[in-house]
Amino acid sequence: MIKRHFLVSFLFLGAVFQNLLAQQDAQYTQYMFNTLSVNPAYAGSRGQLSFAGLYRSQWVGLDGAPETFTINLHSPIRNSRLGYGISIVNDNIGDGVVQETYFDAVVSYTLEFAREAKLSFGLKAGGNMISLDFNGLRNFDQEVVQQDNIDNQFSPNFGLGLYYHTNRFYAGVSAPNILETEFFDNDNSDDSVNFLSAERINFYFITGYVFDFGANLKFKPALLTKAVGGAPLQVDVSANFLFADRFSFGAAYRWDAAVSALTGFQITDQLMIGLAYDRETTDLGGTQFNDGSFEIFIRLELLKAFQRTVSPRFF
Repeated sequence: MIKRHFLVSFLFLGAVFQNLLAQQDAQYTQYMFNTLSVNPAYAGSRGQLSFAGLYRSQWVGLDGAPETFTINLHSPIRNSRLGYGISIVNDNIGDGVVQETYFDAVVSYTLEFAREAKLSFGLKAGGNMISLDFNGLRNFDQEVVQQDNIDNQFSPNFGLGLYYHTNRFYAGVSAPNILETEFFDNDNSDDSVNFLSAERINFYFITGYVFDFGANLKFKPALLTKAVGGAPLQVDVSANFLFADRFSFGAAYRWDAAVSALTGFQITDQLMIGLAYDRETTDLGGTQFNDGSFEIFIRLELLKAFQRTVSPRFF
């Protein structure tokens, strides 16, 4: 029990201070179905009103392990080159010890180079609210110094993106949060500043291509890279198959971090559900207290509202 408590405390505090001292945007295994969360230029690219929700539970079995909830909604504006959307992301670490929520409004503008080739420019504006409960943090480590709690501290932000796609290929670059906001506690009594947290710009590159393997089978390799100051380069590669435009399955690898299995089912033309499971390839993956990470994804689209897109459902 002592060993377990030490391990849980160590991993929890590591997650907290990684979040506070070298801010990373939330990570997703099913990023290929959740592109709006990392690239505002994706808004409206599916050609219809599209709603998506994702829940991720990191390191299941560890007390206070991170959880992420994501909701986004986007659509083209009929008879125009514009698209719009909203995105909400909530990170929870330590059963409420650290709560961070992003609220963003998104707009895109699309240029058509050919019948099936489009380039979109995206802009998002919003901000995030962060709360930190130092009393709860001391439950994991009694040596945490006394500090005033942070309650719903708001910071504005904005992001940019480019997204190019045809009916088979897509590629995008983006920086979802441009402003490098610092959170600190200024003690006016002695003019000291206690540094607590800093946002860092995360740069993303995403790409993929769809191959036809016969009449009923498609294959799509995909790549996501993320670069941020103060952290190693993150590289995610995946390979997915789509059978009869209904059932998808595949695998993914996060460089020096995790291997994943993915599956999804297009229940109707409007409704899709996806599942993913990650297993750490680091020392953490071999502990008996970590049962891996899980994601569940759902997408609902109003196909009848607009002319149906000819792009594969893979993106």
